[in-house]
Formats: sequence, structure tokens, C-alpha cells
Amino acid sequence: MASRNYLFLFLFSLLMTVSGLATMPPLDRDEPRFMQATKQMVETGDYVDIRFQEGSRYQKPIGIYWLQSLAVALSGEGPAAPVWVYRLVSALGIAIAVVATAWTGANLFGASAGLAAGLVMAAIFATAFEGRDAKTDAVLLACCIAAQGALAQIYTASRRNAAVTSHLPWIFWAAQGGAILIKGPIAPLLSALTVAVLFAFERDWRWLSKLKAGRGLALVLLIVLPWLVLITWKSGGTFLQQAVGNDMLGKVAQGRESHGAPPGFYVLTYSLFMWPFGLIALGAGLQALNRLRDDPRLRFCLAWYIPFWLLFELIPTKLPHYVLPAYPGMALLVGWLLTLHPEKANAPLQRWQKWLWWATAFGLALVTTGLAVLCIAAPLYFTGAFLWWSIPAALAAVGAGYLGFSRQLQVPLGRIGAIAICAGIGYALLFGVIAPSLKPIWMSREIEAALRANQPCETTVLASAGYHEPSLVFMVGTKTILTNLDGTAQHLLADPACALALAPVGEEKRLDDLLAGQGRSANRVARIDGVNYSSGEKMSLGLYRIAD
Repeated sequence: MASRNYLFLFLFSLLMTVSGLATMPPLDRDEPRFMQATKQMVETGDYVDIRFQEGSRYQKPIGIYWLQSLAVALSGEGPAAPVWVYRLVSALGIAIAVVATAWTGANLFGASAGLAAGLVMAAIFATAFEGRDAKTDAVLLACCIAAQGALAQIYTASRRNAAVTSHLPWIFWAAQGGAILIKGPIAPLLSALTVAVLFAFERDWRWLSKLKAGRGLALVLLIVLPWLVLITWKSGGTFLQQAVGNDMLGKVAQGRESHGAPPGFYVLTYSLFMWPFGLIALGAGLQALNRLRDDPRLRFCLAWYIPFWLLFELIPTKLPHYVLPAYPGMALLVGWLLTLHPEKANAPLQRWQKWLWWATAFGLALVTTGLAVLCIAAPLYFTGAFLWWSIPAALAAVGAGYLGFSRQLQVPLGRIGAIAICAGIGYALLFGVIAPSLKPIWMSREIEAALRANQPCETTVLASAGYHEPSLVFMVGTKTILTNLDGTAQHLLADPACALALAPVGEEKRLDDLLAGQGRSANRVARIDGVNYSSGEKMSLGLYRIAD
């Protein structure tokens, strides 16, 4: 029974994320940076160093680049592999995370609880988005859940004085090693916080001996150390300085990359990224909190979610996906609540809990309304045309939100499945049809199309002034030159037969003046109008070559 559930959830999760993998252009700015660095590994054959064009990219370890490189190799496309090949790694990461959630839930609370928890993780907005984004977070989530799932089973077995299955410590440590190669110390931090809170509650360290830490740490070192030694040697120590000193510690010390936010950010974004299950998960969490002393399984799930969430509320740099590894703790509690008698599962909440529940219900209504309006309004605003697919997308969002609002805290498994299906339909249309149709926001896609239609030579290289998004480099080519207006003029003069330049239309006269000194002028062969959504700037760009 359990194995059939795992296969079903794996396939269901892939079905939830497949739409949009190929049709949605690269999402600036992080996703194309990851994909371009992988592309350059394939181009150069160097699978140790991480580069974006000529610069180093040492914010994250090597793991995701290796996985994406493997996907590219298996595709047979080489550096020309389309965007869906890179994103497939994330889609598979989410599918594995969903199965790992179900595996954990089945071993803690039973097969039906595991199935419910898996459905929740497959259908929340956070995993729907990350499964379509070729970055680290989907694979990191899979590693975190595998580690936490093994840790949960070791912990609960010790509370029952039962034997620990021999493979669980190995799963825990292998997942920790893999997670470190993907995104550094996030998974070890999650497990350490969980263990620390459990110890604070129980004052008992003895069960940790069943982790077999000596052999486990040796396995982690075996996974992580070879590449770490190679990149430290190759970069002259720069990798550790940038990854640890600049990226990780910098984010802890102050808001970085324009992503600073005060505490409370993750409370406000919870309803979106746990949509449409945020209210159901909160109700289960509150009931678990009221039974905290009675059941070690509930203590573990709450220790999984609460401290990790609180810590990241205190860190100045905030992005919604930072707390994604904590969400499975809440999903598991949705499954647990199904195992109770309805009278116990729907026991009255305390007054402050009722206020919190109603505030979350408001968040559910707000997000549901916002997604439905977005599906209809976005095509009208950006393209000036009505998209008929917007209607079923909006109806699916409303259906998921409606079913996700339940006055009964215990929600039947069938209703959980119906919510997941409605959400899946909404995601498929939003990410697979509506978003790709918003032509003005996908400027790199339009620039690439204009370049392919007008390139004079096979060896044509583009120089771009005023538009420096990473997606342009990934889509047009590694040799793309990101420069200023003077640089575009020099580029055109250096190769007048083949070179192309991209510059703001408003700078066209100045570009001509720069070329006139050499007896040349620019001919605009295409115009691209749109919105750079990364900066919020409306842009009119011209594609130029030297006039004959």
C-alpha cells in the first residue's frame, strides 16, 4: 500500500510541475545565473570551478551545477539544451521531497497520514514555484526532508524503546552531505535546531547515540571534502571567503541584495507560500501544540517548524523560500490530524488560537482573490488582450481556496485531494499558459528572437548597453558583452560585418555620434519594447548593426 502511495505521489508531483517547464522563459535574476554557470561547465569541461562569464560565482557549492550538468548530458543537447532540461532537476527534487514527506508521515502516523502530507507538499504554492525554478531550493528541500524523516524515526523509536532500523542513520548523514553540497549548512542547521528544542523539552541526549555520529560524519566528509579541497585550491581560498564570509555571514549580519525585511515577514507571506493549505495546516499545528506533552511525534514536528521559522524571522535578509525546509513539519501535522477521532480532532481552540486562525483565514481569502484577479488582469494589463484561459485558471484558484477554508480542523483525505487537484489546475494554467503569454515582461526572449532573425553571421556576438539581465547571457550566448554605450560602439566598429549591439532607443543619436567619428553610422534592425520586471523599468531597446 505504502509503495503504491509513493509512486502515485511521485507521478502526481511531476504532473503538478510539468506545465511551464518548457514554456516559461528564464526567471531573472538567480535562475539564469545558475543555468549559465552550468552551461559554461558543459562548454569548458571544467566541473570544479563555478563561473558566470569571466567572473566567479561562489555564492553556493557545486551540487546543483553537477545535477544540472548531468541532466544536460542525458538530454544529448549539450550547451544548446533548452531551459526545461535544467528545470527538470528541480521538478524531480520536489517529487522526491513529496515522497520523502509521505515516507516520514507513514512511519510516524500511518499510510493515510503520509498520503495526506505528501499531497499537501505537492500542492502548496512554494513547491509549485520552486519545482519550476532551476535553482538550489527544490533539491535542498528533498535532502532536508530525507534527513529530518530519518531523524524523526530514530527519535520516536527511542521514545518507544524500540530498535532503530540500521539504514536510518545512513540516510540521515548522506542527506546532510548532499544538502551541504547543494546549499551549505542549511540542513545541518535545521536538524540542530530540532534536536536542541527536543533536548530543551526533554533533557535527554541519549537517543542521539543511535545516529552513529562517528561513521556518519566520516560519510559527510567523504561527500563534501573532495570538491571543497579542489575548489579551495583552484580559487586560492576565494570560494570560502565569498561563500561563507560574504554570502552566508553577510546575509546574517544585514539585509543583502535588496532583500532586507523586519521580523514578521514570514508570517505575512505564510498564506501565499502555504496556499491553499495554510489554514488547514495552521489548524493542525494548533491542535498539535495543545497536545505537545502527550505525543513525542508532535513534539518533533513542531520542533521541525517553529525554531527554524523563528530564527529566519530574526535574520535581516529574507526571501520567501528561505523557510521552505520548515513547511513539511506542518504538512505532517495535517496527516496526523486525520488519525484522530473527529471529536478530538475538532476540539475547541484557545481564544488566542481562534484569533490566529481567523487571521490566517483572512490571509487565505486574500491570496485566493489575488491569484484569481492576477490570472485575469495580468494579460489585460501587459498585453491589452483578454486571455480565455484566465477564466478556468481563476475558477481553479477560487475552488482551491474555497475548499481550503474549513471550519472543521480535521479535513478528510478526499477533500485534501480535491484541493490539490484544483491548485494543480491553477498552477498549470498560470505558469504554463498565462505567464508565458505576457510578452512585454520577457524581454530577453524577445531580444533573442530579434537577434536570430537579424544576425548577419553565424559568429555574431551581441553587446548590450542598458539591459544586463543574466537571462540575456543564457539565451543569447556566453560571449554576450554586457557593457555601456561606448562599449557597444567599440564592439560594432571592431567587427562591422557581423557585430550586433543592443542599446536604449533614446540613446540612438549618441550611438550614431560615437560611430560618426570613425565615419560609420548605426542601422536599427529591430525594436523591443517591454518591462524589465527585475527593476520595474519600462524599456525601449534597439538592435543595431553598422549601416552598409
